[in-house]
Amino acid sequence: MKKLAQEGYEPIDTLIKPNTNNPWTVKEKLLLGLSPQDYMKQLLRNPFNWFLAVVYAVGIPLLLGRFFFGLGWATHGSYDYPWGLFLGWGLFVMVPLSASGFMLGTTVELFGRKDFKPIERLGLLNGLLGYFFAVVFLEVDLGQPWRLVYPMFVSLGPAAVLFLVAWHVATYLTVQIAELVPATSELMGWVKPKKFVKSIVLGLTVAGIILSTLHQGALGSLFTYAPHKLHPLWISTAFQWILFFCSSIFGGLSMLIVVSALTKWFMSWRCDDNFLKNLDRITIGLGKGCSMALITYLVLKITAIAHDNEWSYLLDGWGMWFFFEMIVGTLIPLAFFTMAIRTDRAGLARFAAMFAVFGIALNRMNTVLITYNWEMYQDIPHWREFCIAIMVYFTYIVVYRAVLYRIPIVYTWRGERK
Repeated sequence: MKKLAQEGYEPIDTLIKPNTNNPWTVKEKLLLGLSPQDYMKQLLRNPFNWFLAVVYAVGIPLLLGRFFFGLGWATHGSYDYPWGLFLGWGLFVMVPLSASGFMLGTTVELFGRKDFKPIERLGLLNGLLGYFFAVVFLEVDLGQPWRLVYPMFVSLGPAAVLFLVAWHVATYLTVQIAELVPATSELMGWVKPKKFVKSIVLGLTVAGIILSTLHQGALGSLFTYAPHKLHPLWISTAFQWILFFCSSIFGGLSMLIVVSALTKWFMSWRCDDNFLKNLDRITIGLGKGCSMALITYLVLKITAIAHDNEWSYLLDGWGMWFFFEMIVGTLIPLAFFTMAIRTDRAGLARFAAMFAVFGIALNRMNTVLITYNWEMYQDIPHWREFCIAIMVYFTYIVVYRAVLYRIPIVYTWRGERK
């Protein structure tokens, strides 16, 4: 698409076709204003799409096999290791990296920071798709997605943390969908849905804050059910919930910095000047939030170790691994964010965000898989599980790209109906 833009292609950003009185049809909007032949040509011309074809050629048969032959065919799941990559990566990693939704909604709508408005919708979209695909990963792990309603409506477990997480995620998904109704309404030319959502946006924002705070912390509280299965450096029953919540703040903001940078580099043709010109300034602002969350998380982590008197564990091999996680995932991004803010270098802030995203992913994988049953044996995910997880994650990327191409997320819609 970038090459087409260089050749004079102009993406759709109005209801009415240029130099005509005819509105764009739904088919034309889906095809980005191109003919079916031209659209297919640009699909085949993109090398990333060929890579995706290979991923799906391998992943789809394995995904079908997981549902036909059961979870044991695709994973090493057992009573010792009840979860693997489907939950370890798909749920426990993607949920904190999707915290940008409630963060940007709070910043813009509640605190009135309109200078972050150009990136608000991207933050909301990052949150929506991250949570949605976390549910997809969950259903791949559980199987029988048609029975999703049972634990929520039929066979209730209100005393269980999982019941709390399930209801919070489902409700928050509804809130995030509603928050992106204005963007979809602009594309489709709908007036009333956008006006209605704007009239309740403050309530949606407050609901998002409450739901996100609770379920981000509740994911950490899950591990207090079996505290002795985790290495003591990764479990603190008194602090686990707030460690998960605090780390989700810099995780979500860092993921938004990374996504916005990738959007600028690979999808500049779809971004408008308002997004591109303000992105460096916004990145520095997000970096300030990340740095404050990182230093808070570091202090809490040290406090948790002191509270539980776990200093001796720092001296063995697991302690060295803990130091690696904290240095690479916390101290290095904190130092880079600080330098970026002091020198006003957005590029350095993006580099720091990559470290922070890696750090939050490493922390969750350590908690869920690597240090789980640390006194027994380490589970190595099945190759089929690995391939299926890659395919589902690339589907997340495909949907992300498709939405950014079409819906006004990183560009301003012109010529709305009044």
